[in-house]
Amino acid sequence: MTAETSQTLDRGLRVLKLLSDTDHGLTVTELSNKLGVNRTVVYRLLATLEQHALVRRDLGGRARVGLGVLRLGRQVHPLVREAALPALRSLAEDIGATAHLTLVDGAEALAVAVVEPTWTDYHVAYRTGFRHPLDRGAAGKAILAARQGALAAGGFTLTHGELEAGASGAAAPLVGITGLEGSVGVVMLADSVPERVGPRVVDAAREVADALR
Repeated sequence: MTAETSQTLDRGLRVLKLLSDTDHGLTVTELSNKLGVNRTVVYRLLATLEQHALVRRDLGGRARVGLGVLRLGRQVHPLVREAALPALRSLAEDIGATAHLTLVDGAEALAVAVVEPTWTDYHVAYRTGFRHPLDRGAAGKAILAARQGALAAGGFTLTHGELEAGASGAAAPLVGITGLEGSVGVVMLADSVPERVGPRVVDAAREVADALR
């Protein structure tokens, strides 16, 4: 730790990260061992985090992430959307198709930013807030492929007619962003996706990931 950082805050954040990485929670002893601090320090950290609803403890004494984290999470989407818009605008104008940023929300894919091209006679209407299962559509399938380490050559996913009849999609996952699963893609009215679109989508996903780091 340096003079400019807070050891207590650092430990509190590490507690939240540890708890977010487990489904069954952690005991005070387990947290103490992982943090390398005594149990008294852990008790104080948990008590403070509980006051802000960021941590809860079950009847067995295991600590878990609290619902207060959700309130903080609701503020993330606008920040992510703002960071992604320049790359999405460029992608939409270049390809002439609707571009979107999609994030994982539970078992669903959620479109958090959408940009439509300005110069086309027609394009697919795709709205912010649109949800669909992760295993349908290019956006969700790209995320799942990245999660499973099964991305196709080129780093993008193509689909046709899975979410809207006559529409094709291409998407590439966001890579290298801790705690955020998402993809950048385009959707167009076409029987197939032109060859140049996949690599262009990969470039846009890289731009968005860089903006979010």
